[in-house]
Amino acid sequence: MTADSDPADSAEDSGETRETLEIDVDSHDGSLYRVLSSAVVPRPIAWVSTRSDEGVDNLAPYSFFTVASVDPPVLLFAPVDGADGLKDTPRNARETGEFVVNIVTDGLEEAMNETSATLPADESEFDHAGIERADSTVVDAPRVADAEIAFECSLRDLLDVGGSTLVLGDVEYVHLDESVTTDGKIDVNEVDAVGRLAGSLYTRTADRFSLERPP
Repeated sequence: MTADSDPADSAEDSGETRETLEIDVDSHDGSLYRVLSSAVVPRPIAWVSTRSDEGVDNLAPYSFFTVASVDPPVLLFAPVDGADGLKDTPRNARETGEFVVNIVTDGLEEAMNETSATLPADESEFDHAGIERADSTVVDAPRVADAEIAFECSLRDLLDVGGSTLVLGDVEYVHLDESVTTDGKIDVNEVDAVGRLAGSLYTRTADRFSLERPP
């Protein structure tokens, strides 16, 4: 093959065909979790802190997470339900009407992973993982003191979607550490966020490139 050759042309000339794995969802036996979590990557991580009605501070990471709207500003994350229904985070959000989304950046990944442990509802992940709390400004739930970015949210809605619950929150207050800002604005080049891949694999946003959007 020459330097100018197209690999696709070479495959056609040799009679090779590319094989694909076909999945008919209606007849598929089992969960598509592995397919979805491996294909939709990388995913940002919402490290969500809540405070229960009993005053227990909960902290857990969720990688099914995105911006749902910018006007009004709304964040969305989707916890997979536990064996007994709602997990602590969506249950606390429903009971108190608020939560904080902390963004996981480089250096916080080990602590974040520690908070994914299954604990009793009356035990705080902050204490379990030795994570320092910081008071929030407009909500009662604490935020992660070392998080460079945190969004205080009021609950907009909880939506039941099969085995998951969509949690939508209106952003009420934003905390940006000076290390991720330039001239009073957030600087994406200073945000070394951690993203989820599949299984135990994660990635960072340090590898980046720029493309000019066409007119």
